[in-house]
Amino acid sequence: MPQALLIIDVQNAILAGKATPDRQPTIDGALDATVERLKALKDKARAAGIPVILVQHDGPAGHRLALGTPGWDLRPEIAPEAGDVVVHKQACDSFFETDLKERLDELGVDALVIGGCMTQFCVDTTTRRAVSLGYDVVLVADGHMTGDAGALTYDEIVAHHNATLDGFDAGERVVSVRPSAEITF
Repeated sequence: MPQALLIIDVQNAILAGKATPDRQPTIDGALDATVERLKALKDKARAAGIPVILVQHDGPAGHRLALGTPGWDLRPEIAPEAGDVVVHKQACDSFFETDLKERLDELGVDALVIGGCMTQFCVDTTTRRAVSLGYDVVLVADGHMTGDAGALTYDEIVAHHNATLDGFDAGERVVSVRPSAEITF
């Protein structure tokens, strides 16, 4: 089962302004911790010869992730290294109108370890789509992040998606949710 690590939208401004002023430092700290876990997984994947694919959202002018702006840049902790694949997207679904599936097919991948940002949008949509396209998925339980949304805090959203996606299947393909410390390549 050839696998790849897929890290979605870990960009400088991904959570900028996504919380009230009193909550933003908490969310920024949680994002930093999530990014460190993703960096550790990236290092483990590279050491094991597992492909690393970084997805980068190309936002329109004026968006916090506007193409070519400092906010659009990938976080330096997970910045592309030689051999890493970078896929650019403009929708929540990392497969929609991108070459992600073709890149995975070229690599012979049939299983993905997924982490990144925004839990309820890009991570959820890409995870579900991956399973329906024929990939087994391990969602990194402590490796995806979002901001607060309405009455829900980021940690409630993350916990909800971990519970909802664990066991999600399409045919014989399934999502399993595991903490980063339990993931091996």
